[in-house]
Amino acid sequence: MLATNDSRSEAKNEACGLEPGESKELVWIDVCAMDDVLPGAGAAALIEGEQIALVRTMDGVLYAISNFDPFSRAFVIARGIVGDRGGVPKIASPIYKQSFDLRTGVCLDDSNVRLPVYPVRVVAGRVQVCPVPRRVA
Repeated sequence: MLATNDSRSEAKNEACGLEPGESKELVWIDVCAMDDVLPGAGAAALIEGEQIALVRTMDGVLYAISNFDPFSRAFVIARGIVGDRGGVPKIASPIYKQSFDLRTGVCLDDSNVRLPVYPVRVVAGRVQVCPVPRRVA
């Protein structure tokens, strides 16, 4: 979620895990320069005790998803294979190759499994992540 317009703050807050009507502003953590995350690759970051994979697709779109692979039980998602499946941006675990939708965190090979995804934005060339997972319908 890249929007910062005040008129969209309610939607931003709800997407970041806050209840509708809750006016708490999002907390954004500065992580790295956008150039540190190469197109078609991932980078791991420790944000408030959570390992988060920052993933940049070849077309330059940036995503933030949990770095934990529930199938291998290892923190390896950032080292996965970035691509798409039928137009869905995804990352495949480097161990057992299950793919996860970068937008929703849903495993494309087992829809009962989902990784947390996090709001991410770029401000003045710097990647910022909200440490509260997004609600995904």
